[in-house]
Amino acid sequence: MITVDGNSACAAVAHKLSEVIAIYPIAPSSPMGEQADNWSANQRRNLWGAIPRVIEMQSEAGAAGTVHGALQRGGLATTFTSSQGLLLMIPNMYKIAGELLPAVFHVAARAVATHALSIFGDHSDVMACRTTGFAMLCAGSVQEVQDFALLSHAVTLESRVPILHFFDGFRTSHEVAKIDPLSDQHVRQMIMDDWIQAHRMRALSPDRPVMRGTAQNPDVYFQSREAVSPFYARLPEVVARNMERFARITGRSYRLFDYVGAPDADRVLVMMGSGAEAAHDTVEHLNTAGARLGLLKVRLFRPFSGEHLVAALPPGVRSIAVLDRTKEPGGAGEPLLQDVITAFAEHIGAGGQRFASMPRIVGGRYGLSSKEFTPGMIKAVFENLAAAPPRNHCTLGLHDDVSHSSLGWDPGFETAADKCNHAAIFYGLGSDGTVSGNRNTIRIVGEQTDYFAQGHFVHDSKKAGAVTVSHLRFGTAPIRATYEIGENQAEFVGCHQTTFLENYELLDKAKPGGIFLLNASWKPEEAWNRLPRHIQAYLIDKRLRFYLIDAYAVARRSGLGRRINTIMQTCHFALSGLLPREEAIERIKESVKRSYRSKGGTVLEANFTAIDEALTHLREIPVPETISATHDRRVPVPADAPAFVREVTSELIAGRGDGVPVSQLPVDGTWPLGTAAYEKRRLALELPVLEPDICIQCGKCAFVCPHSAIRAKVFDPARLKDAPEDFRQATVVGPEFDKGMAITYQVAPDDCTGCTLCVEACPAIDKTNRSRKALNLHPAEPILERERAKWNFFLTLPEYDRRKIRWDTLKSAVVAQPLFEFSSACVGCGETPYIRLATQLFGDRMIIANATGCSSIYGGNLPTAPYTTDPAGRGPAWCNSLFEDNAEFGLGIRVTLDEQITHARQLLDELRGDLGEDLVTEIMEADQTDDSGLYRQRKRIEELKSRLEKLNSAAARNLLSIADALTHKSVWIIGGDGWAYDIGFSGLDHVMASGRNVNILVLDT
Repeated sequence: MITVDGNSACAAVAHKLSEVIAIYPIAPSSPMGEQADNWSANQRRNLWGAIPRVIEMQSEAGAAGTVHGALQRGGLATTFTSSQGLLLMIPNMYKIAGELLPAVFHVAARAVATHALSIFGDHSDVMACRTTGFAMLCAGSVQEVQDFALLSHAVTLESRVPILHFFDGFRTSHEVAKIDPLSDQHVRQMIMDDWIQAHRMRALSPDRPVMRGTAQNPDVYFQSREAVSPFYARLPEVVARNMERFARITGRSYRLFDYVGAPDADRVLVMMGSGAEAAHDTVEHLNTAGARLGLLKVRLFRPFSGEHLVAALPPGVRSIAVLDRTKEPGGAGEPLLQDVITAFAEHIGAGGQRFASMPRIVGGRYGLSSKEFTPGMIKAVFENLAAAPPRNHCTLGLHDDVSHSSLGWDPGFETAADKCNHAAIFYGLGSDGTVSGNRNTIRIVGEQTDYFAQGHFVHDSKKAGAVTVSHLRFGTAPIRATYEIGENQAEFVGCHQTTFLENYELLDKAKPGGIFLLNASWKPEEAWNRLPRHIQAYLIDKRLRFYLIDAYAVARRSGLGRRINTIMQTCHFALSGLLPREEAIERIKESVKRSYRSKGGTVLEANFTAIDEALTHLREIPVPETISATHDRRVPVPADAPAFVREVTSELIAGRGDGVPVSQLPVDGTWPLGTAAYEKRRLALELPVLEPDICIQCGKCAFVCPHSAIRAKVFDPARLKDAPEDFRQATVVGPEFDKGMAITYQVAPDDCTGCTLCVEACPAIDKTNRSRKALNLHPAEPILERERAKWNFFLTLPEYDRRKIRWDTLKSAVVAQPLFEFSSACVGCGETPYIRLATQLFGDRMIIANATGCSSIYGGNLPTAPYTTDPAGRGPAWCNSLFEDNAEFGLGIRVTLDEQITHARQLLDELRGDLGEDLVTEIMEADQTDDSGLYRQRKRIEELKSRLEKLNSAAARNLLSIADALTHKSVWIIGGDGWAYDIGFSGLDHVMASGRNVNILVLDT
């Protein structure tokens, strides 16, 4: 047995059976391509002794084209993709299938960007490929991912029909589980040499020249499309036959439709993917209590064999619920539902068919964008089937108060299998090593013990700096719990950042009598009183044991910096009892050797020291019988926040987004700006503090700050009468500002990430004490309240008049209000300072066409938006289309804006007599090359609108709708990480050749 994640299980088989692998990274499929590339770089050979050629292309469309070419030359080729990346491959998929080229595309199925981007899993991408001609095989677990990868390659070679092998993104692709590995002998037995040779003999060759890809007329095109029908008609039998061979070789049996449950079931659930694993456990649990329920797992989705589906169902079924992990707006039902209904319509009645009449069949949607799908929801589906009549087209896991489609469910319902598992949950910070440490734990337990192990890792799409939640399960039987650990289920809860205590419930999932481990820099004797009231209440009510460790101190002394993963992992093993303590430490050190041997002896020694020191600094804290804390969980947003922020954004910040009803969400994906200011993540362990007597007022600290957490303001010193104690400022030096003005550089303490770049960039040093600079780091906790008061006062100071700012000096430019603040970019990000500076220079007139990538995640990822507005309500208008069409998208905005300007000027000329000669002339001839000119033009446009509203004509109404175009707008094309690779393949060359007024900001790390 081995312990791997779904991507690794798939990639290992694909690499072994390929000669050419064309890739382009897109989450959550990227690790498959990365591992294949790494294996080839390290000379790992395929089944035939050759090293597969791995090629990274400029886009997924390019990857698909490369695969197409390799296949036409008789090569064994594959690719890995997800979401929009898969959709970009669709044109080539039609060609590959139409030409009967054997290939497998491995897809970590992911939501397609619609009203918003989502990197999480559902089936909307693969459902868009139903008509391409690719067969579609769905895996529901890590074991199945490995097995179906091999089956897919075997079937496509025998049948010539290309296959889309898919599994749920993140839920299965990133799940770490214990599986029975395929050996080279297994693979060799499944792949017939005759199939390979036949494919190669069909290759394009000047020795056997043929013509393919012709253009056809109406006389023969239709007939040619029908000519492939026999290949698809026999494919189900080819798949079934290969599944039977696979069972004989490996002992693991699969069918086109796998039925589990009662032989006499009257209610049956039909579904595919990882959700079927949770349904499997739920059906078995409910049946032990006397129910007669069943589950049909769909393996081969295309071609859909209605004959096999009907034959797999128990004859007594009276009602069927079909669940789809996608939404098809406007359709009569989602894809799988329609297929099941069609199958029954064609296979009931006379002629000895299995069913004499049609069962009642209803459909439902679940799990879009990886939304939870739990046993309680599955139970609700069966309860709905028992209703008279059952609700159709229902939804699960949400509160739909618009269309009223949702089913209620019991969130506390557990299966017997779930109760047998040992569960642990860890709250960490993106990039602090928590996830990698827990992955090692899964591997150690899975491979060194008889336990089955499962790890599911919930990543915020904000990447580094955001909360990660690791769900670990261990048990004596295979684990099918494809959902998060629920309330009162975790024997162990680890919290790796104290800031989470005030932001999340944390211990709602702790099992009574369990263990709570906290990483904090507190002294043991003060730890209890530092906890919020709700955490104390959980500890008392659930009789939890409470342990404390200052992992950052151990890491710092050991030479690990901020990486605390091995320290927390050691504590977990010591407290959980999964392995004997000494054995656990030995296993952890072996794991460290495997992970860090390439880093050198210093890194290994630092980790070993940290592991040894961890347990000596671990303390159990007594839990009193009464609550003594005076503070409670932090309110997500202040009471005076806008209504939308209070009712929606605050729920997302608090981690309660699943409970937001449909009616409160924007119907078209439009969200307000400026909400990042409410998030207050409080990540910094140390805060920069200004020493004004040393400061040379260069502004470099405010310039380099990746999160706009250090701000500069120039203001009238008369305002200092209301300043809090220790508010630090100095009289302005230099010609940039009026004499006698005051200047300050102030940190936003709850928004600072502690990256230290400001202190590193500060050039001013105390000549009498060279360790003292104009900015110095201080431990955050002792000065937090003081700095909060200073920041709140700073916000009351007026913004400096833009018309007076000298834009040619850094010192002056950084005084302008940033309209990009407190982003969720990685700590110390090198991209965001440039975006922030662009918004300081042009933010009140910017329209941004943003490429998908890092810049769209830290720039436009819920729950909050870092782009914000100035006191007049102006700010960057931001939109993201795709990664690949970024330049074309921006060009479209610019061209349209230019057309509106032209049309507005024409209408102005037509209405000159009604509007006034002087006003029209001033607008038409306005100089808007600086802030003063733009200010005057905006005043003119306000007057123009006032006059237009008094005119009752079509021309006036038309001009009123586009009058804002007459004030200068700056269109920006902003690229995400890796974006520069797309230059020349996107429309960027067209943008530059057009001569249009478009600004291009390439961000590439």
